[in-house]
Amino acid sequence: MALTTAGNPEVQKTTADNPAGSAAFVGRPRQRARGLAHGLVEDLGEKIRSQSLRPGDKLPTESAIMQAYGVSRTVVREALSKLQAGGLVETLHGVGTFVLQPRPGGVGGVFRLDPGEIATSVDVLAVLELRISLETESAGLAASRRTDEQLVAMRQALDEFENNVKVGGDTVGPDFRFHLEIAQSTGNPYFADIMRHLGTTIIPRTRISAIRVQDGGYLSRVNREHEEIYAAIARRDPESARAAMRIHLTNSRERLRMAQEAAQQQKAKTEATGNGAASSDNTPSR
Repeated sequence: MALTTAGNPEVQKTTADNPAGSAAFVGRPRQRARGLAHGLVEDLGEKIRSQSLRPGDKLPTESAIMQAYGVSRTVVREALSKLQAGGLVETLHGVGTFVLQPRPGGVGGVFRLDPGEIATSVDVLAVLELRISLETESAGLAASRRTDEQLVAMRQALDEFENNVKVGGDTVGPDFRFHLEIAQSTGNPYFADIMRHLGTTIIPRTRISAIRVQDGGYLSRVNREHEEIYAAIARRDPESARAAMRIHLTNSRERLRMAQEAAQQQKAKTEATGNGAASSDNTPSR
């Protein structure tokens, strides 16, 4: 993999594992730390939407992106997480990150959050932070300790989830059961107790109206993320199970966070428009 050293670094295709190619992957140096991840998301997102990076293309490695854009690994991972949450790429643990078919609306177009639910979304984000800490370790322990019967129960929950996606049925129940089965498979009853206490409200779409709609694309992505977790637990791979669970819950958090930001912007815009109209109404006539 070759990089140019001028002001515009470039990642070149050198193997069949990197079909994106040099022409498609050109980095731009960025200055402000806070805007690094956002800028990387915008740049890669535009390449995907313009078909410079096509569906099925494998992105370069994190290290290659770091070199090309002159950013840290943390910035790259944050950007990839946002792209995954937006449905533009999919990361398969141990394999790589691949471009998906863009959906209308691009990044942030997974669902729209009603401004009236911003307070609720803050609470849901807090629960997701808890789940990332709790369920990441839960998945690792389940991979080490699960029984064959528990694995069958996980499989049944996933099969029901997938079938219900196809027919527009309930997906919250099997979604929760899958996560609960993982908690029970740790062999530590406190993991399952916490999950039962939280109940189905841990599933964001039970509390946010914008994602109660049975969006097939959104739910299919959730299903693929579940399958990655299941596969790692099935082959008794604790580290891969932890990584897959973290990816899944981080994606959920980013999907909601992007919708929350869009809703806040819309709310501010609406309030500004309303204030402007009120000011105009109060202007004395001459």
